[in-house]
Amino acid sequence: MKTVLITAFEPFGGELVNPSWEAVSHLHERMVCGAKVMAKQLPCAFGDSLTALYAAIEELKPDLVIAVGQAGGRTDVTIERVGINVDDARIPDNLGNQPIDEEIVEDGPVAYFSTLPIKAIVEGIREAGIPASVSQTAGTYVCNHVMYGLMHYLEKYNSLAKNKTKIRGGFIHIPYLPEQAVKHPGVASMPAATVILALEMALSIALIVEKDIRLEGGATH
Repeated sequence: MKTVLITAFEPFGGELVNPSWEAVSHLHERMVCGAKVMAKQLPCAFGDSLTALYAAIEELKPDLVIAVGQAGGRTDVTIERVGINVDDARIPDNLGNQPIDEEIVEDGPVAYFSTLPIKAIVEGIREAGIPASVSQTAGTYVCNHVMYGLMHYLEKYNSLAKNKTKIRGGFIHIPYLPEQAVKHPGVASMPAATVILALEMALSIALIVEKDIRLEGGATH
């Protein structure tokens, strides 16, 4: 039986909840397309988040890894295309660390692309009546830190896998929950039930679709 690891973060930045964990926790031990979903919460902290992520991968040996994070201010579910090799924190993390212009992996590649079928996921979520799009940036905070660190880990792991099935991975950002948005007038939100459905769709498509579809998903700026 296949295993899927899906991660989310603890609250940060003064928020009482993190929508990523509020949604992802409901998927724990759920069966999706014949695969068992295992949810793990990561600390919102540079370094420690990757330590926890790598430990979960070593423990579960999943076939698929999707990390999920909060993107307050975004209007839809956004599937990240790329993670970049830089930490440049606008605010301190939950341990008080605030790296500026630091490499995540010393002398590592400038960036890694997601290995998820990102455009097929966007299309599937939209067909379920939920706003979704491809995102060209995961920021430079802990979410990007985790995406880049995940893809760096999988690049090394998969290079040693030889004839074994390679692990696919990527990152998804979600908007605030309504209860958060009331404290941020004019900012978009999305109910947890809608996010859960979108993430289920993402998991299903990532498990089934091997080659991504060709669909417009770029940005002009």
